[in-house]
Amino acid sequence: MENQRNLILAIVLSALVLLGWTLLSDRFLPTANPPSTKVVDGKVVPLPQPEALPAAPTIRDRAVVIADTPRVRIETPRLAGSINLKGARIDDLVLSTYKETIAKDSKPVRLLSPGGAPDAYFTGFGWTGDGVTLPGPDTVWQASGDVLAPGKPVTLNWANGRGQRFQILLEVDPSYMFTVRQTVGNGGTGAIAVKPYALVSRVGHSKDPDSWTMHTGPIGTFNGSANYGINFKDLDEDPAGERFSTTGGWLGFGDKYWLTALIPDQRSTVDAGFRGGESQRYQADIASAATIIPAGKAVTTTTRFFAGAKEVALLDGYEKSLGISQLDKAIDWGWFYWFEKPIFYLLDWLFRMVGNFGVAIILLTCIVRGLMFPIAQKQFASMAAMRVVQPKMKALQEKYKDDKQRLQQEMLKLYQEEKVNPLAGCLPILLQIPIFYALYKVLMLTIEMRHQPFALWIKDLSAPDPLTPLNLFGLIDWAPPQFIAIGVLPILLGVTMYYQFKLNPQQMDPVQQQVFSIMPWIFMFIMAGYATGLVLYWCASNILTIAQQKWLYSRHPALKAAAPAAPK
Repeated sequence: MENQRNLILAIVLSALVLLGWTLLSDRFLPTANPPSTKVVDGKVVPLPQPEALPAAPTIRDRAVVIADTPRVRIETPRLAGSINLKGARIDDLVLSTYKETIAKDSKPVRLLSPGGAPDAYFTGFGWTGDGVTLPGPDTVWQASGDVLAPGKPVTLNWANGRGQRFQILLEVDPSYMFTVRQTVGNGGTGAIAVKPYALVSRVGHSKDPDSWTMHTGPIGTFNGSANYGINFKDLDEDPAGERFSTTGGWLGFGDKYWLTALIPDQRSTVDAGFRGGESQRYQADIASAATIIPAGKAVTTTTRFFAGAKEVALLDGYEKSLGISQLDKAIDWGWFYWFEKPIFYLLDWLFRMVGNFGVAIILLTCIVRGLMFPIAQKQFASMAAMRVVQPKMKALQEKYKDDKQRLQQEMLKLYQEEKVNPLAGCLPILLQIPIFYALYKVLMLTIEMRHQPFALWIKDLSAPDPLTPLNLFGLIDWAPPQFIAIGVLPILLGVTMYYQFKLNPQQMDPVQQQVFSIMPWIFMFIMAGYATGLVLYWCASNILTIAQQKWLYSRHPALKAAAPAAPK
């Protein structure tokens, strides 16, 4: 009866863990990218690219909208698109080196789209002011060239017919940074006052979830401090948004892997902020102070615009070379920023050395386990000592089972006499927590692992393992729900964890014994939806730990020997 009660209690506790994790993980610890492959007839094939939602009646096909206006092409090694000469907008941009899916015929990732097309997302530049005719969203600019490319700037010109000339000089580097110089020349008879601005406008929320561990949506750095506290729902509830007066910094919109950011002159003070509008329209904008331009003079304001992938080394490089305050914080590293970036750079270096991200993860696991080996030796020595004193502990528990305070005193005295520390075995586990969390963040947030293959059926380490026995490894044309679609690697995780627990000294408490026997299979379900790269790390860590335990058991035979009988 007692064993049945313990078993029932262990099952209930495990069920609570599993259900509670399911409810909380999407909010606090998002799992992986959506599956990018599936197994059909035993072969791994890419999933088709998701179709866009049906457009509203007022939304037109993107190609039609782009063809309606005069444009300047954008051609760089990593970007392709065009500048809309009507309104001076960069509103057509794809990332040439990144694909939507792992399929060979997949389209490149689209970042910007013109207004009036699905998922409108663009940047624009202009001026506000009183008593002067200014260019607006319907102004058609004249371009000095037909292609914007690295080393080939383009100047947009417009004159208001009253003596003022407006210029927007556009430059782009080989990666994702645009430099925009807005110039007003006053050829009139009197002084004018103008205020230059730049904006990023987008329609709709990010397709990536905004969670406790990964911020998506409005983002920026103001006066040296990164701000992750504003999201799309805040702007829905309060369209007035938030305004900041900042010297240096940047602002824009961030998705999981992509970023648009307006970067003012880092020495100037600007007004910046976010606004909301109807039908999920959002805007990030910056405006410089009003400038008085005397007759015969001209004033230039320089702004940079980043539009591309959040590559760690690239963001760090821009931050250093251009002096942009905390541009690297476009990636929501979180509390362990100081620890996660070294983990990333080590993993990225290993990847560049071996050319396979999965192998790099395994090598990282070996390095971590190697660094922790001295601690593991102390852990096993402590476990051996604890096993020797277990009979004495059990005798004390029997003797003082009705006097908890006295039992604690006698147990503490026993630890001191035998020179053992019951918490020593917890140290490796505690050290593993920040390492595992740091790796989780690195594998979840950094684009460097996106669509990276490993071997055999694993074609994307940032997505869940697609090979599951529930449909006979793809031989049955059925896609089980993600919660139960346990892949081969999560199953291997459960098996290795179970074997690892079996190697540990058995717990004295029957309930703990039951919980430890069930937990590996609980974690098998929990980890099924996580990035394959993270599960691979855990599996490799378990296998190394098992090998390490085997070797250390040979050094500490007391752990394998039968526990001595309790003193009478």
